Amino acid sequence: MEPIDLLIIGGGINGIGIARDAAGRGLSVMVVEKDDLASHTSSWSSKLIHGGLRYLEQYEFRLVAEALAEREVLLATASHLVSPLRFIMPHVPELRPRWMIRVGLFLYDHLGRRTLLPGSHGVSLADPPFNAGLKSSLKKGFIYSDCRVDDARLVVANALDAKRRGATIRTRTRCISARRENGLWRACIQGDEGPVEEITARAVVNAAGPWVKEVLNAHLHQPSKDDVRLVKGSHIVMPRLWDGEHAFILQNDDKRVVFMIPYERRFTLIGTTDVAVEGEPGDPKASTEEIAYLCDAVNRYLAKPVTPLDVAWSYAGVRPLYDDGTSDPSAVTRDYTLRVDDESGAMAVLSVFGGKITTYRRLAEHALDKLAPYFEGLKPAWTAGTALPGSEFATSRDQAYQQFARAHAGLPQHAVEGIFRRHGTLAGAVLGDAQTEAALGEHFGSDLYAREIDYMIAHEWARTAEDILWRRTKAGLHLTGPQQVRVAQWLAAR
Repeated sequence: MEPIDLLIIGGGINGIGIARDAAGRGLSVMVVEKDDLASHTSSWSSKLIHGGLRYLEQYEFRLVAEALAEREVLLATASHLVSPLRFIMPHVPELRPRWMIRVGLFLYDHLGRRTLLPGSHGVSLADPPFNAGLKSSLKKGFIYSDCRVDDARLVVANALDAKRRGATIRTRTRCISARRENGLWRACIQGDEGPVEEITARAVVNAAGPWVKEVLNAHLHQPSKDDVRLVKGSHIVMPRLWDGEHAFILQNDDKRVVFMIPYERRFTLIGTTDVAVEGEPGDPKASTEEIAYLCDAVNRYLAKPVTPLDVAWSYAGVRPLYDDGTSDPSAVTRDYTLRVDDESGAMAVLSVFGGKITTYRRLAEHALDKLAPYFEGLKPAWTAGTALPGSEFATSRDQAYQQFARAHAGLPQHAVEGIFRRHGTLAGAVLGDAQTEAALGEHFGSDLYAREIDYMIAHEWARTAEDILWRRTKAGLHLTGPQQVRVAQWLAAR
């Protein structure tokens, strides 16, 4: 087998983003991911594309400016998955003075290139619509713009484009070890229950997220002084807490902020926490203490208090932050660090420390900048102006949906809307020639049908019920226990 140019370890947003960029520049690329795409940090985020308003207090101006600029890029290039969202910040004078918030929002409006989103201003919380769900004692606040995103599907869209451009995506495949030999990396990889395979590569990208240090030291046998700080962020999901499509950013007594975001039409997403993780990242869960913390944080503002008993679902992810020596987990930088280790100027390994979903595309560009000396004639950056699969709209997203809905008027509206929301311009490929509900196959509940599951298995690397219910869709929130079991049974029989 001929050597490939780039072996990428890790199928989260950073690894897949680098794969897409590299494949589009003419490199031969293979991604190996030990589990499913986006199965760890990348699918357990706050589902936001945002500049990070609170990072201004930590003087992270470069990170905020880059994130704000990327917010505009993703609105244009991932428009079936990224959409504008207005945030309300109720003012609590004893936490932050009004002048400080105004200065912060002014910077937030002007640090990045803001052309698609409205700016910030003061609002009254005494009247509708922004008083919905809030205590009557809250009279004034501020409004500003950010965006929401389907995080796991953003990874899938990047993987689809990487594959279109020649990349090989291998899920459920581990990199057991790799060593330098005769001017190349010689790596041993193994799929689930499959034989060990040996491949050679000219360079390696270590985008293993929480396992970045382990992969670098134990699997690639590369010593490094850089270290990673593991910080768990937990979220809770509750039945809808207010009417309206605006979100809230709430100040807390510990100087952190907590988001309340409309989610999946019938729910509210609340997060997040910052808890240091020692040792193996494992399978993180939201702790009893974290759930209580989030309930207490929002109860300062809600007219009708919530309790942990109201929680419909909770999840947690471990963020692999670059260890900058800060003791407070909330203050550790969210900026990314890219480290290149090579041997005699060749056989490089690039390791990704930190990062956030908003800046994944720029991170990928910077990664290719660092790898460029090892690949003569590398093509220039290209992703900023190229739409992802599903977002290649000839007009607007809304007009495309109306046309799609008219073309499939014989199908249930909830099915048409859900499939378009997840797949955008690829929705027609999902439905094929289906014109009746019967043609969609078994209906598992909500807007999930067998025909879409078939598509996700054939084209999106999905294999298990968890892949389908919690990453390719969020149907797990809407289906009953027996309905979820039926999905698993159907997959097993298939």
